[in-house]
Amino acid sequence: MKTGVPPTVAWRNNRVVLLDQTALPHTVRFLEFGDYREVAQAIKDMKVRGAPAIGVTAALGIALGAQSLPEEPEAFLQGLEEIAQVFAATRPTAVNLFWAIERMKAAAHKAVQTSGVSVRERLIEEALHILEEDIGTNRRIGENGAALLADGWTVLTHCNAGALACAGYGTALGVIRAAVEQGKRISVLADETRPRLQGASLTAWELSQDGIPVTVITDSMAASLMKAGRVQCAVVGADRIAANGDVANKIGTYSVAVCCKHHGIPFYVAAPMSTVDFNTPNGDAIPIEHRSPEEVTHVGCTRIVAEGVPVLNPAFDVTPADLVTAIITERGVARPPYKESLARLAG
Repeated sequence: MKTGVPPTVAWRNNRVVLLDQTALPHTVRFLEFGDYREVAQAIKDMKVRGAPAIGVTAALGIALGAQSLPEEPEAFLQGLEEIAQVFAATRPTAVNLFWAIERMKAAAHKAVQTSGVSVRERLIEEALHILEEDIGTNRRIGENGAALLADGWTVLTHCNAGALACAGYGTALGVIRAAVEQGKRISVLADETRPRLQGASLTAWELSQDGIPVTVITDSMAASLMKAGRVQCAVVGADRIAANGDVANKIGTYSVAVCCKHHGIPFYVAAPMSTVDFNTPNGDAIPIEHRSPEEVTHVGCTRIVAEGVPVLNPAFDVTPADLVTAIITERGVARPPYKESLARLAG
């Protein structure tokens, strides 16, 4: 299946090009950046979002910033560290961001020590490798997960873990795409995913572009539809997976997992191994990003909450490992106990 979704992130003429996801589904608009600070701000503003896409964008942003650093090795590496810190401050929960930053820094240090190598060119190459690897990784995740979906199933998903959240193809939606490519008849229920509505505005648009049947539901409808037998499994993405299998994902994912457990429905998480943070022992140690109250008090430009009423807006929640049926990665499918199975997949 050739996806109808345009590239989320690209490198063109020494500039970072992003599909503006805040304009979807009404407008397909691309933004070009010649300054790494603008790229970092675009990540903060969720012009690009999704853990894998954030990592790829940060890598390209670092390569962009490196083009104007001084030639002298020590000054170059110091400047690169400062650029890396700008990106590290954008989204604290998505571990792919920090994985990409460390990979770019390692590439720079190695290039500095290698005679005849242009460090600037090497960083562009490394960022583009990360981009291409992400697409290949997602296809393998899809292939590994498709076997878990049966012909005729309806799959519930939350937020957007598709081509828009990655360099291409997707993680959770990659599993669905791969199943459809195998000839399975799969339909999707997409939670709205309040407060930013990524399910309604992004997942529904993305699947409709590929002709995969999708129906939008409010977040509060999921349990009732499970009880009615309308859901056969749930597949979601992840922004960080702890070493014990606890999963941080978009706020509301925990509720979906609890409902699946109660109704005896499989709850699958699809994510690359780069999302597994073996330095984080469990979900309690995962930093949870808190975002602006305006995301809750307003829908678009319309205020829906009375002035002066306090708002909580954590962007993520943590689903305990004992609610997760399996974690689908590019290296295989991990099952409980996750501390052992994830470590085994990591090699």
